[in-house]
Amino acid sequence: MLQDIRDNSQGIVAKVIIGLIIAVFALFGVDSIIGGLTSAPSVAEVNGEEISEAQLQFSTQSLINSIGAGIDSLDQGLLQQIALSQLIEETVLRQSAENANMSISSDHIDRAIIQTPQFQLNGEFDSDLAIRTMASQGYSVPTYRQLLRQQMLLSQVASAYSSSNFITESELKRLAELSAQTRDFKYLSIPMGTRTLGMAIGDDEIQSYYDDNQSNFVEEETVVVSYVLLDQLAIAAAIEVGGDELLAQYDQERDAFEGSAEKRASHILFEVGGDRSQQQALQQAAQARQRIVDGEDFALVALELSSDVVSAQEGGDIGYTDGSAFPAEIETALDSMALDEISAPLVTEFGVHIVKLTEDSENEFQSYEEVSARIEREFKSAQVALIYVERLEDLSNLAFETGDLQTIAADLELEVLESEAFGRSGGGGIFSNQAVIAAAFSDDVLLEGNNSEVLELDDSKSVVLRVKQLNESSIRVLSEVEPEIAVLLRTEMERDAVQALGDEILSAIETGAGLDEVLASNELEWIEEEAAARVAFNINRQILQQVFAMRTPQDGPERADMTLDNSTFVLIELTKVNPGSLESLQEEERNSMTNAVLTDLGSSDFQAFVANLRETADIQQSTTIFDTF
Repeated sequence: MLQDIRDNSQGIVAKVIIGLIIAVFALFGVDSIIGGLTSAPSVAEVNGEEISEAQLQFSTQSLINSIGAGIDSLDQGLLQQIALSQLIEETVLRQSAENANMSISSDHIDRAIIQTPQFQLNGEFDSDLAIRTMASQGYSVPTYRQLLRQQMLLSQVASAYSSSNFITESELKRLAELSAQTRDFKYLSIPMGTRTLGMAIGDDEIQSYYDDNQSNFVEEETVVVSYVLLDQLAIAAAIEVGGDELLAQYDQERDAFEGSAEKRASHILFEVGGDRSQQQALQQAAQARQRIVDGEDFALVALELSSDVVSAQEGGDIGYTDGSAFPAEIETALDSMALDEISAPLVTEFGVHIVKLTEDSENEFQSYEEVSARIEREFKSAQVALIYVERLEDLSNLAFETGDLQTIAADLELEVLESEAFGRSGGGGIFSNQAVIAAAFSDDVLLEGNNSEVLELDDSKSVVLRVKQLNESSIRVLSEVEPEIAVLLRTEMERDAVQALGDEILSAIETGAGLDEVLASNELEWIEEEAAARVAFNINRQILQQVFAMRTPQDGPERADMTLDNSTFVLIELTKVNPGSLESLQEEERNSMTNAVLTDLGSSDFQAFVANLRETADIQQSTTIFDTF
């Protein structure tokens, strides 16, 4: 059916019908159309609040997208149950927060949206880009705000638990005794070497191993794909910016910079009104100015006389201006004043002022040669972002409508590229991306031969691919894998030889005879470690873990033997356990230990809180819903 839609969508009539459907959707919304035809069943009910099938489908798809490659091997019913469990957990948490009158303000949500990097161009929030990005993710502005509100509310609940724990000094001491504990021990290590080099490996052994383990020599199926890549860097490289455009932008920035040279001022205000006429205010301002000229401190006079009590508390300071912040009369006076000069009385709509210029920052703008590269980069960046969004929409439409990549490449001026062969475990470059791998091996692309959907690799690159060649899985021939099998058999022989020598040493220790001879003949010797800490970097991690898992020695050393991941045989003798102390820890170590404990306690408390909410909630789940997916 999907292929029929693809084929028929090429016609003019089909495009007109699709256009009408899009118009109706835009005017009335998808929900109003679908909702008029059927009522979506709920998959669960939490304290009377329904969780819809659409919510579960969306949550399941999000879970699948987060897993990526290998999704075909997972039980789909299990994924749906996990997604439903997450929805139930989010619902009981949100209900708990709302019942506790916890909320997120609209201003907080607005700030979060404005500060989202995906909604910004050149570091500035762009509302059109934000709306388009939300829409590409399936959200309208209200639904995105509601989702963001819920996420922030749940984060607030989790934070309340993670930041409310404490630990006592006695608990820290007990923890330090254990965590700062050191141990004295010695050990023997017997690595694999060349003990079996004189022993031949027969052809019959190799053949037998090959016959018994053919599943180990399966060559996985691989694909070669053709693809087109939409890349902002390529778009930027194709954009040419004329010198006139750059120079015009430079002149605009220079004029704005020079016009925004800041001045800082203080004033003393004499308000007009009530018992004070403008003439009286002018006389009082002139008298105040004279006092300052005669040597009195401007700040003290302002504190005594100014009607602007707020600025008077700051010595009369009214802050900075770029030429437009203060009344025009004050701005005009400041333009002709020298630093620290006191103006004559000035009349504004607020009353009569005397003004002092306290700072004057006049800076020279950089030369064109110094900033032209930056201007060109920013000029291109703004254009690239817009072009990329437009072409991304075209790419999405063409990927569905066309049956090849050549049409897409021609329309969008892209090059059809070809990958190296790669399997379900991925390849190099963009083919290590789990979404790309999943798309290449999806039924729609691999079996039906269709273009993939647009796959957004990151904020600046997107790709559409189709399978060019499928290489079926096969078993590699014996002649090709014979060297590998010989290495495997030799390794097994060496491992057996190491274990046999280890058993011989253990036997010599138990009998108390011949140990020195065995060690000498095999060039082995004990390695002694004193006061070794749990995080000692000069000792093998596996050996340390075994040492700190052993019991405290009672009558004589405590012994243990083990085989490391690299097949080295190790014999350990633990001789002493040295308790740690809180005083022995550096302040940084103590703080780190405290923070780790508090984090664990917070996580534990939060999980217990969630579990209790679920246990006490009235949760009703549909028993048949998973059969309908």
